[in-house]
Amino acid sequence: MGRRLRTLVAAFLALPLAFAVAPSAHAADPTTMTSGFYVDPDSSAKRWAAANPGDGRAAAINSSIANTPMARWFGSWSGTIGTATGAYVGAADSRDKLPLLVAYNIYNRDYCGGHSAGGATSPSAYASWIAQFAGGIANRPAVVVLEPDSLGDYGCMTQAQIDEREAMLTGALSEFGRQAPNTWVYLDAGNPGWTDAATMARRLHEAGLRQAHGFSLNVSNYFTTAQNTAFGNAVNSQLSARYGYTKPFVVDTSRNGNGSNGQWCNPSGRRIGTPTRLGGGAEMLLWIKTPGESDGNCGVGAGSSAGQFLPEAAYKMIYGY
Repeated sequence: MGRRLRTLVAAFLALPLAFAVAPSAHAADPTTMTSGFYVDPDSSAKRWAAANPGDGRAAAINSSIANTPMARWFGSWSGTIGTATGAYVGAADSRDKLPLLVAYNIYNRDYCGGHSAGGATSPSAYASWIAQFAGGIANRPAVVVLEPDSLGDYGCMTQAQIDEREAMLTGALSEFGRQAPNTWVYLDAGNPGWTDAATMARRLHEAGLRQAHGFSLNVSNYFTTAQNTAFGNAVNSQLSARYGYTKPFVVDTSRNGNGSNGQWCNPSGRRIGTPTRLGGGAEMLLWIKTPGESDGNCGVGAGSSAGQFLPEAAYKMIYGY
């Protein structure tokens, strides 16, 4: 056997091992496996518009918000999680559309903020939950935003709690890599007003970003796309300088049409932003938070609970007042 032939045979025999070692999360591009983004037929905006056809705000809310592809959030309210994610991703797959999902159930969720406190009852319970979440998606195409706010929410946490949280996120990314090879997972990185780029780059890296497809910015916040793009590029500069790699990022544009006024909890005068699309300064601009859903008992949502749909807030957000 000639040297060249022996080399080719050896290379061929090594292929299965190479494929086994390579992170499966990077095996495919779900945006090219589908024909556009999935519109959730059961979003809070869709449900409200369908239930209130005689309301003068319904037509605008339906056309400007409910028919825009948005993420569905999954947590303790979702029931058996593998069944829930499987049904949602399966419905999108049957229509050849790309679903957007948010995993929002980490142990000690919103530990320092409180408005969205809750989550799994222990790190081991979270590990089981997220494994079932990923298993429900399986090999169907999807985009997942992993645990909004989890890396910005350090202000009142001990180092042991921080280490515990980062280990949970690393474990979650491993599960998606193992079970959901056609899913792009974005590890959430807060927003430009929360922490500096160097700090966020370190937290992302320590939480396993190398295993993720990328990171997400501005979830449930209001900073402009330009501000987020600048911050995302700065985070990547830090990742490159410190760790030798960069990652794509996505921006939540659902409520950033008027930018931020410095408040994060149901501020007045905000406006819907660029609808879900590929590109736009980031890898994707996504509606991750549903416009009109409350941030909690605060601001123009006084008396509401986090996630509750407020039609008047949604209506005003369409027009920016």
